[in-house]
Amino acid sequence: MTNLTNHFLIAMPSLQDEIFSRSVVYVCEHSQRGALGLVINKPCDIDMKRLFEKVELPLCRADLSHTPVFLGGPVQTERGFVLHEATFAAADKPAESVYASTMVIPGGLEMTTSKDVLEAISTGAGPRKVLVSLGYAAWGEGQLESEISGNSWLTVAASNSVIFDTPVAQRYDQALLLLGLELWMLSPDIGHA
Repeated sequence: MTNLTNHFLIAMPSLQDEIFSRSVVYVCEHSQRGALGLVINKPCDIDMKRLFEKVELPLCRADLSHTPVFLGGPVQTERGFVLHEATFAAADKPAESVYASTMVIPGGLEMTTSKDVLEAISTGAGPRKVLVSLGYAAWGEGQLESEISGNSWLTVAASNSVIFDTPVAQRYDQALLLLGLELWMLSPDIGHA
């Protein structure tokens, strides 16, 4: 089994699912038990300023005020997931995040679900590069592998610049470019030789 942690899943044109059509999913975890990821290019109808108002926190970072919150996937859409650059507790404990409920992702990112990361961001002390989503995408044992072999997804090593620095509308095309592809090169028809 190929481990797709810290990779992008790029939806093929034939994938017409309402949530996953033209999506780019950042895979936070992939194991024999399944996979978990966040869609990084589907903004929902609220921005960071509104999210912080909802959780009753000030947002002292003007650079994030109009940043969209994303629909990370169809699972637990009422819950927040913060993908961010790594913030380690101490140099002698490089695998421990400073936040309470954090998944350290091999490759330099972390995904935090506890409110303490939002509290840190609200004061300007949190991670500089963040992507906040409501919900996540999940696949059971063997499900993602089956979808990949059925030509639903392309895979490529993730790029932090696509996640944090690329305008939302360009993320799908930029993820394809990591493979040297453009959308016109992909056929919506499926087939096996």
